[in-house]
Amino acid sequence: MSIKDQLKILVVDDMSTSRGLVSQALEAIGIGKVGYADDGNSALKHMQSDPAHLVISDFNMPGMNGLELLRALRTNAATRSVGFILITGKATQDLIDTGRSLGMNNFLKKPFTQQEFRACLEAVVGRL
Repeated sequence: MSIKDQLKILVVDDMSTSRGLVSQALEAIGIGKVGYADDGNSALKHMQSDPAHLVISDFNMPGMNGLELLRALRTNAATRSVGFILITGKATQDLIDTGRSLGMNNFLKKPFTQQEFRACLEAVVGRL
C-alpha cells in the first residue's frame, strides 16, 4: 500500500472555495482520505474524533487563525507530532518565522500551482 493510500489529511479553511481548491489538488495527486473543517475549533474536535496525519490550514480564519490552531495542536500530546502546512496569501517573513517557531512543517503562498502544492506536500510527507 502506497503512502497516498494511507495518508489521512485534514483541510481547514473557512472558505468553501479554498477548501475545494485544496481538495482538487489532493485528488489530482491521488490522495483520497481527506477530512474538512471550516474553523480551528472544529479542526481540534475533528482531530480528537478522527485523527489525521497532516493538517493543511488556512492562516486567516475567524475565531482561531492557523497559527493559533498550530499552537493548540502542538500543546496537546495526542496531536503534537501531526504534520502541519499553513496556507496564506501573505507569507511575510514574520509569519513564517512564527510558524516555524511553533512547529509548522511547511507553508504555501496563495495562489499556488499544482506543482507547488505537490512539492510542499512532499517536503513534509515524502515522495508521493
